[in-house]
Amino acid sequence: MNKHYQSVSAQLAMIPPASRGTTDPSKHLRLVRNVWHYRFSIGGVRIQRTTHERDRARAELVAQKAYADACTVANGGKLIPTLSALAAEWLDVRGPAMSKAHVNGVWSFARDHLYDLGELPISELTTERVELARNKHLASHSPATTNHWLRIIKLIVNWAVRREIIDRLPWKIDMIKVQRRPKTTLPIELAKDWFVAMDSAVPNSPSIGTAVRLMFGLGLRESEASGARWEWIDWERRTYTPGVTKGREASAIPMPRWIIDHLSPLRRPAGLIAPSRRGKQMSSSYANKAISVANLSCGISGITPHRLRGSFATLLAEEGTPIQTVQQMMRHKDVKTTMAYLEVNLGTAAIAQDRLGDRLGLNSITARSAPSDLQKPRLD
Repeated sequence: MNKHYQSVSAQLAMIPPASRGTTDPSKHLRLVRNVWHYRFSIGGVRIQRTTHERDRARAELVAQKAYADACTVANGGKLIPTLSALAAEWLDVRGPAMSKAHVNGVWSFARDHLYDLGELPISELTTERVELARNKHLASHSPATTNHWLRIIKLIVNWAVRREIIDRLPWKIDMIKVQRRPKTTLPIELAKDWFVAMDSAVPNSPSIGTAVRLMFGLGLRESEASGARWEWIDWERRTYTPGVTKGREASAIPMPRWIIDHLSPLRRPAGLIAPSRRGKQMSSSYANKAISVANLSCGISGITPHRLRGSFATLLAEEGTPIQTVQQMMRHKDVKTTMAYLEVNLGTAAIAQDRLGDRLGLNSITARSAPSDLQKPRLD
C-alpha cells in the first residue's frame, strides 16, 4: 500500500479522545455507593446498569462494551462503527483509489474536525447533533468551507449506507447559502503575454510551462497535466486521451494547433510529457509560483490551475461549443458540474442580442454603429 495511506487507523488512534469527540458513554458514569454505574440512551431507550467496578478505568471499559453491544442489538445484530472508526476505515479502504487532495480532505476532517461526533456510532448522528457540530466548524471557518465539511461527513456515512451498515443517512441538513463570487477567466487578449511571463518565472523548468499549457489548452486538472504521457496522444487524429483521470473517464480531447506546435519539438515515443528534472512526475503545487508571477505581471488576479480548466470550458462555450460537448471534454458525469465552471460573459450575450435584432430588422442604424460597453471585448 502507498505510504500516504499506511497506518491511518493507528495514526487516528493516537489522536487524543478530546479531539475526536467527548460523547463516549464513559462520560455518563456516576458513582453509587463506591460502585460505578453507566447510563445512556440508544434509539430513545434509556439503558442504566452497574459496572460492578470500583475502579473508574475498568468501569469505563465495561461501559464502552455495553454501549457497543447495545448499538449492535439496536441495529439487528450489525456492529455500528463510530464516526472516527468509519473515517479511518474509509481512508484505508477507499484512500488508495482516490486523489491525494480528496484523501487529504477526509484526513483533515478525521484528525481535526469531528468535534463531539467522533465517538458516536454513526446511527446516532442525529440532525441536531450534526447541526451543532457544523455550527462549531462555522465559528472558525467560512460558510463555503463549512459546506465542504458537511459534504465530507455525508461522503463517509453514505459509504456505510451503501455497505448496508445502516439503512439511510440519519440526518437531513441543507447546505448554507453562499454568495456566488465571479470566477476569473484568463482573458484572450492577455493570454500570450501571460504565458511569456509564466515561462520567464521558471526558465530552468520548461516542463512547468508545458503542463500549464495542457491545463489551459486541454482542460486537464493539475495532476492530470503533470501525469500526461506521450503514448496517450494520437498525432494523426490530433487528439489526447487522458489515461488516468479523477473519475476514471477516458474521452478523447481534440488538440488545438497551438498545443501541437508547442509539443511537436518535444515529441517522444513514450513517457511523461512534462517530467520533473529527475524525470519523474512533478509534485503537487508545482505551478503555483509560475502562475502567481504571470498574474502579477499581467495585472490579473484569481488565475489558478483550477481556473485554467474553468477558462478552457468558458472559452469553448463562448465560441459556440454545445454544453454537452464541453461536458464530455471536461469529463463530467453531470452537466450541472460543467455549468458551475462557466463564467457568463455579458459582452458575448449583448453581441448575440444585436445580431438577432439585425436579423429581425428591428435594430436602428444608430444602434448598429454605436456598440454598447457590454459589447466590447472583456478584459477581466
